[in-house]
Amino acid sequence: MKKIFAAALLSLFIFGCMGIGTTPIEDINETPSEYTGKEITVHGTVENTVKLGSLSGYTLTDEDGNSIRVSSESLPAEGKEITVSGVFMKDSLFG
Repeated sequence: MKKIFAAALLSLFIFGCMGIGTTPIEDINETPSEYTGKEITVHGTVENTVKLGSLSGYTLTDEDGNSIRVSSESLPAEGKEITVSGVFMKDSLFG
């Protein structure tokens, strides 16, 4: 299973809907500059939640194994399938 990690920060809002009207994570990973500063919606499964002081986030992985890091104050349960929307930004912490 191919995993592509794109360091990203998303100011997000969690929706209960499935992945309708979402941007494929693979597309974001392939051309991140096209999405920087733009509102996007992505869908996937929550993995690898992390909380370090005031920094927290998780990896969101789609059904094809493509992944993106999400910065969030609230951490959804690992294994939960969610859709999130926010402004895509290049991550200055992880390069």
